[in-house]
Amino acid sequence: MSPGPSLRRRIVPVTSPHIPYLGSPRGAPRVFSRLTTVVGTVHAGTVKLVNGENTVTDSENAVIDSENTVIKEASGEVAGPWDRRLHIVTGKGGTGKTTVAGALAVALASGGRRVLLTEVEGRQQIAQLFDTPPLPYRERKVASAPGGGEVFALAIDADEALLEYLEMFYNLRRAGRALDRIGAVDFATTIAPGVRDVLLTGKVKEAVNRPDATRPGGLAYDAVVLDAPPTGRITRFLNVTAEVAGLAKVGPIRAQADSVMAVLAPDRAAVHLVTLLEEMPVQETVDGVAELTRAGLPLGGVVVNMTRPPLLRAKESRLARRGELDREEIAAGIKEAGMEPTPELVEALAWEAAQHADRVALEAAERAEIAGLGRPVYEVPLVADGVDLGTVYRFAEMLRAQQMVA
Repeated sequence: MSPGPSLRRRIVPVTSPHIPYLGSPRGAPRVFSRLTTVVGTVHAGTVKLVNGENTVTDSENAVIDSENTVIKEASGEVAGPWDRRLHIVTGKGGTGKTTVAGALAVALASGGRRVLLTEVEGRQQIAQLFDTPPLPYRERKVASAPGGGEVFALAIDADEALLEYLEMFYNLRRAGRALDRIGAVDFATTIAPGVRDVLLTGKVKEAVNRPDATRPGGLAYDAVVLDAPPTGRITRFLNVTAEVAGLAKVGPIRAQADSVMAVLAPDRAAVHLVTLLEEMPVQETVDGVAELTRAGLPLGGVVVNMTRPPLLRAKESRLARRGELDREEIAAGIKEAGMEPTPELVEALAWEAAQHADRVALEAAERAEIAGLGRPVYEVPLVADGVDLGTVYRFAEMLRAQQMVA
């Protein structure tokens, strides 16, 4: 499967319910682009496009490399690549963790590697992301990566995993099917939630360790990426030994849990957290890092999704927030864009600039909170038209450029 069509390069309009219809679909972006110019924001040679978004490089605001990718965390440190067999991606619902997991899988597969991307929540989000039919309980190729790499995907189901487990250890798959028909499998995994998590993580562990003598390194996959449950449940989901402690001190279930924990060793796995520059997602990320640390689980990096680069420099942001932008300069910009600088339009654009400045200030505070975690930070931008397969490949390039993976 080849990458989707490249995202078109454009300036995204800044919209507001207070801005009237401007007569031309290109009018509003031209006006706001001119607005940022006349208040001294856009300097010659400093405007770049990041995933189709108008971006200003400014030492006070962002650092952009030659590939138009934000590569430095707030502390200024560039993190090295995570050379792990298992990458676990979590985050608050709505932060785009599946998109990041898919991009990470493509990034890892670049250069001829084979990667497995898995999910465990039964929502078929990987299939939607890669625009394929719903995934069965077997691995299926969903994408090709630059350099001849391959991405396979698997939707792990607890019931199927239990049937596979019964066949593998007890040769009881037929009996397991009978139990499934009468609902015993679902009953068992419902009354003992820890068992369900052992089955799901056990399948991931099996994929990580699966031998394949025909491949370099002797393993079926060079890396496995898990699109994991949300941050609020991730520690309990991964800490399976603690989850089954009251159910099984010895025996195959306990042995399975112990083998899962062996795969979660710091040199073999990393848990990456996806967040947005908003109060609730950042707070959940802070709490998640603390919980994972207390549980002794291997922390990876923090991926900030849906970033929006500032269009105003620090001085102009302060003026905008105080309502002190020069109205005559705004009017001149509107006129240069070919429209009538009515007082209503001038005030609407000044209001829009103030809203943008407020948003940037809020995001700066949340960035500082993330930086305080002491974890490597990576960023991918907001995509105005929605995520598609092309976005996944573009984000994969960005994660590689930021050295999240080698």
